[in-house]
Amino acid sequence: MSEKKLSQEELLRRIDELLSVLNMISRDLTDITKTLKETGVPAPAVAPSETRTIESVQTWFPKDLEEMLTFEEVEDYIMIKPRQYLGSENFAKIASIIRDNGGEYISAGKESHFRVSK
Repeated sequence: MSEKKLSQEELLRRIDELLSVLNMISRDLTDITKTLKETGVPAPAVAPSETRTIESVQTWFPKDLEEMLTFEEVEDYIMIKPRQYLGSENFAKIASIIRDNGGEYISAGKESHFRVSK
């Protein structure tokens, strides 16, 4: 990489491109796992040392999205709730990140939230 300084906009654009690539890889891995399950080949188990923490889940999100969310450990999962109205674009980004990491959205009115297993 050259020594010229990149503008903040250029850096953000490059980060977005990398996130898109990582999301595509994650979706591909999810599809492969689903196919393997359908064919009867067991998927690799998560090692106990890979237990998720709030801190590890927070790293999935760009700073601007992370600041819109609260994270709480509840029983066997981490609950992620919006601090504010997300809008459709931010909701879609967050939902994609959660899904790509094996989580889900729980629709429960004012108690709606995302969750991922620990």
